[in-house]
Amino acid sequence: MMETMQHIDYDLLYRVNSPADLKKLSISQLPQYCSELRQYIIEECSKNPGHLASSLGTVELTVALHYVYDTPFDKLIWDVGHQAYAHKIITERRDLFPTNRKMGGICGFPRMAESEYDAFGAGHSSTSISAAYGLAKAAELQGVDNHTVAIIGDGAMTGGLAFEGMNNAGEKKKGKLLVIFNDNEMAIDQATGALDNYLAKMSSSHFYNSIKRRLWAVLSHTPTLLRLCQRAGNAIKQGLLKNSNLFESLNFRYFGQLDGHNVEELVRMLSALKDIDEPKLLHIRTVKGKGYTPAEDNQSVWHAPGKFNPETGERIPSVGSAARYQDVFGETLLELARQNDKIVGITPAMPSGCSMNIMMREMPDRCFDVGIAEGHAVTFSAGLAAGGLHPVCNIYSTFMQRAYDNVIHDVALQKLPVTFCLDRGGLVGEDGATHHGEFDLAYFCCIPNMIVAAPMDELELRNMLYTATNTPSPFSIRYPRGCGVGLEWKDQPFTTIPVGKGRKLKDGKDIAILTIGPVAQFAAEAIARVEAKGSATIAHYDIRFAKPLDEELLHTIGESFDKIITVEDGILRGGVGEAIVQYLNNDGSRAKVKCLGINDLFVEHGTPEELYALCGYDADGIEKQIEELL
Repeated sequence: MMETMQHIDYDLLYRVNSPADLKKLSISQLPQYCSELRQYIIEECSKNPGHLASSLGTVELTVALHYVYDTPFDKLIWDVGHQAYAHKIITERRDLFPTNRKMGGICGFPRMAESEYDAFGAGHSSTSISAAYGLAKAAELQGVDNHTVAIIGDGAMTGGLAFEGMNNAGEKKKGKLLVIFNDNEMAIDQATGALDNYLAKMSSSHFYNSIKRRLWAVLSHTPTLLRLCQRAGNAIKQGLLKNSNLFESLNFRYFGQLDGHNVEELVRMLSALKDIDEPKLLHIRTVKGKGYTPAEDNQSVWHAPGKFNPETGERIPSVGSAARYQDVFGETLLELARQNDKIVGITPAMPSGCSMNIMMREMPDRCFDVGIAEGHAVTFSAGLAAGGLHPVCNIYSTFMQRAYDNVIHDVALQKLPVTFCLDRGGLVGEDGATHHGEFDLAYFCCIPNMIVAAPMDELELRNMLYTATNTPSPFSIRYPRGCGVGLEWKDQPFTTIPVGKGRKLKDGKDIAILTIGPVAQFAAEAIARVEAKGSATIAHYDIRFAKPLDEELLHTIGESFDKIITVEDGILRGGVGEAIVQYLNNDGSRAKVKCLGINDLFVEHGTPEELYALCGYDADGIEKQIEELL
């Protein structure tokens, strides 16, 4: 096979343990250091998977930033934190990088509690400019004379919060705030929307960019002349690009476009921009996956490729033959859309991540990738529903938190038939606290008019999606990351699931276990272990719906059992277990109820299996609770 990475010796990598060490290198040594840093990221991510392509695209930028600025005194705020692997390695965490995303190791995203160099945590997107402006303003009010830099990219500029931050920060005519727009034309998938078209238009003006590159090269050493030429530059832009001065309309001085992989030129430009005392934006062009051929050729797949052979680029498949829940969703949605021309699909920049790309390939006119803009995705879906369609809006559980107000006011209040499919519900594993979908059962259950459901396997997901798209009200379906249990689900006839009705999975007389979602598999394993000892028989119920609860079934359970365990892959405070306890209490049941789930805390990163055990609701935890009740 063709070699995809040219090996180089680590002559400089281990000489740099901190930004102070980096500054000891000459500018001419920086390209070599960048090559070594990039190779180190590739080699480590090949055996300890993470977000690869985005960080490969920011190696030169990261090196230039730490070379020019006095970090951590000067503040770097990373947007979409998976760009920041090079940042972590430079900032005293190189030797810890092999623990990245492992339980007890460093986090895969910037995190304030982890390092003084991580000026602001970032797991979601579009937050950097608002946070950077807050940090810059705090420094000003306290008399601290430092620089603040926000690095935004990977599609995050499509998020409305980015423009809210720029609009506010642009009111201040002076200040040491720099926004770096890392333009790689990608989010996780190909970037979309009018802003992307606008940026492409800017890029296509070769004459303008050629003139500007030469001008900046001459003037980068003389900031005074650079400022004097700014008005002339604006006139050139207006004449050549016509109304393209978007960033400067927000009172940000615009500089660019610059080759984001020319580290020496980046150092020169950043050094010159430090002397300009007003809000400014540097537009750089980078390649996602830069320096590793497979990642450059297939940027979406190599966003987070899993384990791979760094020499050949061959990805190592994970063990497990069952279908992924996201693919069950994607293929079922396409099948339903073929039958019902009212169904349309909406996703905020995650068509491949949620498998809506399956429908998108066949029905591009009925699928909408709205960019990283979750609130817009929800309200856009509400408008589609008000217009007579049935939108299926797929958003990761953790990102749905950003659109909560839109769900309440624009969908639920008006009782519009929007189906929300929340991928990555529950604990997602190595991405950690910013990405766990632990809150959705609780935060959706308190919304009037909202139906909240969770399938326990692939076939249930298929039938719940069929049920939801035939229900004239808001409907939420949450399911986990990863593979199902291996049930046959393809081409099975659709069955309507009665809304608000659970089911008995197994008889028993000593304890009743009530589960919602795939944690039913943990409960079934625990029950089998206990019953194998011959000490008790355990009944098992699949609640199916967190809202409305099956009150008839709960009444029967409350009368029949004096010991009950509830299990959910979600936060306990305000969750399904608490709702069941409240019903049983109001119904007069005297049963002792133990609720298993996530306690009042943010769960850190680790494998899903490690985290389930940590939270006490894997098969071992459930078995332990059964034994204690017995």
